[in-house]
Amino acid sequence: MRIDAHQHFWKYSAEAYGWITDEMPALKRDCLPADLKPLLEQAGFDGCVAVQARQSLEETDFLLELAAESSFIRAVVGWADLQSAELEATLERYQSRPLLKGIRHIVQDEPDDQFLLRPAFLKGIQALGRLGYTYDILVYERHLPVVADFLQQSPEQPFVLDHLGKPEIAGGPSGRWQRGIRTIAQRPYVYCKLSGMVTEADWNNWKPEDFRPYLDTVLEAFGPDRLMIGSDWPVCLLAADSYGSVVRIVDEYISALSESEQAAIRGGTAAQFYQIS
Repeated sequence: MRIDAHQHFWKYSAEAYGWITDEMPALKRDCLPADLKPLLEQAGFDGCVAVQARQSLEETDFLLELAAESSFIRAVVGWADLQSAELEATLERYQSRPLLKGIRHIVQDEPDDQFLLRPAFLKGIQALGRLGYTYDILVYERHLPVVADFLQQSPEQPFVLDHLGKPEIAGGPSGRWQRGIRTIAQRPYVYCKLSGMVTEADWNNWKPEDFRPYLDTVLEAFGPDRLMIGSDWPVCLLAADSYGSVVRIVDEYISALSESEQAAIRGGTAAQFYQIS
């Protein structure tokens, strides 16, 4: 099974998606399953994981409704207020919606760089574990030391680091990012998505070889059994001419690995992490 482990859907409105600026005209449109399906098929994927792009329960419901209508959406990573006193009751209501596999909060946009360590947030993470949900970590490179401290608080919770921890690819690999990745990868329950790279590079001048040092680092740190490919469609179109060109970055990089290692990165790891049957 080949799985695109990270992509988004939306019905565009400027009010709902204020983060889509005038410099992002490629995203100012509806991006729905009918748009993605032919791209998945052309790239040889059997399905995808739809990840939240808004911080509301309405977003979670929207993605679950799309998944109910489109069988190739194999899992949903939604949003819930992890700091709410009502979190556990909210999540229990979703137990009857088995395609909801995990939760994500857009931590990278929080003004408090220590946000992950807030006691109420950590309590919410513990509730995820009790109810069997994963958590996607979305941060910038500068947050990685905080992530390392955060992970110590929940030793058995399944986590996945989105977009390689968003290294500053346009400037070349930093020691800070490499140290952060190696520290985080020491925890065996933490995984990493090979996604979101082109938008951290020079949008107009990147080359596939620009990503090799980053991919080398995460492959060495996590191993193929804890890596999963993701397109970050449609956001990737800000810095790439097509879905296929983004997927080929990883496909060509892993072509020298064994068949079983390639199979893990191309879908096996995602299927295991998100419990996709």
